[in-house]
Amino acid sequence: MSYFNIDAQALNTYDAIVIGSGISGGWAAKELTGKGLRTLVLERGRDVRHITDYPTTNTQPWEFEHRNQLRREVKEANPIISKCYAFYEGTEQFFVKDAEHPYIQEKPFDWIRGYQVGGKSLMWARQTQRWSDFDFEGPARDGFAVDWPIRYADIAPWYSYVERFAGISGNKDGLATLPDGEFLPPHEWNCVEKHFQKKVAGKYKDRHVIMGRAAHITKPQQVHYDQGRAQCQHRTICERGCPFGGYFSSNSSTIPWAAKTGKMTLRPNSVVHSIIYDEKKGRATGVRVVDSQTKKMTEYYARIIFLNAAALNSNLVLLNSTSTRFPNGLGNDSGVLGKYAAFHNYRAGISAEYDGELDSTTDGRRPNSPYIPRFRNVLKQETNFLRGYAAGFSAGRSSYSDQNAVGADLKQSLLNPKLGGWYVGSHMMGETIPKESNYVALDSSLKDPFGIPQLKIAIAYDDNDDKMVKDYQEQLTEMFTEAGFKNIRVRDSHASPGLDIHEMGGVRMGKDPKTSMLNKWNQLHAVKNVFVTDGSCMTSTSTQNPSLTYMALTARAADYAVKAMKKGLV
Repeated sequence: MSYFNIDAQALNTYDAIVIGSGISGGWAAKELTGKGLRTLVLERGRDVRHITDYPTTNTQPWEFEHRNQLRREVKEANPIISKCYAFYEGTEQFFVKDAEHPYIQEKPFDWIRGYQVGGKSLMWARQTQRWSDFDFEGPARDGFAVDWPIRYADIAPWYSYVERFAGISGNKDGLATLPDGEFLPPHEWNCVEKHFQKKVAGKYKDRHVIMGRAAHITKPQQVHYDQGRAQCQHRTICERGCPFGGYFSSNSSTIPWAAKTGKMTLRPNSVVHSIIYDEKKGRATGVRVVDSQTKKMTEYYARIIFLNAAALNSNLVLLNSTSTRFPNGLGNDSGVLGKYAAFHNYRAGISAEYDGELDSTTDGRRPNSPYIPRFRNVLKQETNFLRGYAAGFSAGRSSYSDQNAVGADLKQSLLNPKLGGWYVGSHMMGETIPKESNYVALDSSLKDPFGIPQLKIAIAYDDNDDKMVKDYQEQLTEMFTEAGFKNIRVRDSHASPGLDIHEMGGVRMGKDPKTSMLNKWNQLHAVKNVFVTDGSCMTSTSTQNPSLTYMALTARAADYAVKAMKKGLV
């Protein structure tokens, strides 16, 4: 019997294990296999292969049975996921339904998830901005959260590294608050967006309207052709999966790149129960996995482990990884595991109309829009709230056709629609402050379908967020008025946290093991061969979309891990 156990363990042993195949997990797989490590990639969801498994990618609107609308029974059965803007008939297959992975809302929280190979990289909004030192230094300046153990100079070369491979479009704007990157040509503006940019530049010295930076290939380079990817076709149905690989996803880019090395073993339908800690060796030795189809548990082993299950699930895995040494979760000597969770405040928006530029209209579609980088509390504290917000902005022109026409008249009406006026809009993306009262924990009695404790989520807005919403509405109203926009309307959705889909923290980085979980290399302070590089590692949230930072942190950590492994340090 002993012989067969040893033999089975050898078959299940790898150099590295990556938990999760989304944006950060895909990068971990690419980097570790590229450096020669036999790597097991565990994905709790089903396999989704590039092109082959995008069933609606070429479906026309009239070909959907319900014209791309959700059926009533789907909405009624899924009150949480049906709130997501990207969840509709053409994308249902990529989202976790409410009953598939239950959780407990101690405070209202809409947890949006995608369990499949590629994770949410298939459906993300593809906005990619670098952080600056203003962002990394935020906690040190105002004392909320703990100081980041890194600064912009530490991660800048890794931003460049991942940008060149992923394909990021943008413009060299020369802003200290938003460092420039390795950009493909930017997307084009329309005339009203350019008008707004000019008006803001003329009025304010510290406010800028730039073209958004997005993970879309506007001009393919050889590295993109080598991945089998082509130029973005501006179809703007990205969340269905792109057969051209025009936007970055794990499925079109990092996962197949890792597969080409021959070093990757991809195992879908593998729900990670916990990480195994060896008390005698003082290190993690592997993971326990529940097969989602058979419910059978299997153990896999490796010298290093990268945890990239997405922020809240990575917290869940560590909290569930208990032992005599770590009774409150793996690496949790500080007691902060699961705490200081944060997110982005998307509650506020503003819309208006513009009666100028009536001799022009838009041409075609664009999977991107202009962006207003943070301008509040940058150089000093100037408001009654901490930190700041960024904002999206876009303009378009309404058109309509005579739907009562028939035959040739209908054809001409569709080809030559009547034009209405211009409409403009903006949405806010505010930084929330990590607080101990915002946390996730395991329930002591309720289990999920795989016998794993359900996650309790207690995350909420606070007075700081409310003040930020009010300031955004006031400042954008002033800017819209300066641009000559009319019929300005502000809104506050009062939506629960979660629909931003930017949850972060709980396994935060820091300099002091007494107040943080991870060091500057994304290693657990107390378990040196476990690395965490997804959203859970974030010490604070800043205002930028976080995915590019996850990519850069992952590539940086993988480089360090392999070098440390060769030196026998992990």
